[in-house]
Amino acid sequence: MYSTTIDIRVRYGETDQMGYLYYGNYALYYEVGRTDAIRQLGFTYRELEEQGVIMPVAELQVKYLRPAYYDDVITVKTILKSLPDNHKIQFHSELYNQKGELLNVGVTTLAFIDAKNRTRMHMPEVMRQKLAAFF
Repeated sequence: MYSTTIDIRVRYGETDQMGYLYYGNYALYYEVGRTDAIRQLGFTYRELEEQGVIMPVAELQVKYLRPAYYDDVITVKTILKSLPDNHKIQFHSELYNQKGELLNVGVTTLAFIDAKNRTRMHMPEVMRQKLAAFF
């Protein structure tokens, strides 16, 4: 299993009229967690794209348990529970408040796509080698 965490402070513009983190912004927090998890492996999305790999979102599952509020510091935990063996990768996200309470869970499924011909491809081998150490 591969896991990373990053903290994000809820900004005023990300909240709704009730002062809650707007429900549509949770996907943005998942993305911050994903990009940081990939960066901690030694890659960036930009570098993958320069190598001809794009990773569009194929599916998003979200479950809201408790609200996050303006100015809360949210810990985004990003988890890879398994090493992909096909063209898809699943990032599990857990969001916690400062008290350690679980606020939200989600699963984002991305596909590895060849940027030139827009066909499915397996995870780049260099990325697989980096992740293999965790499984």
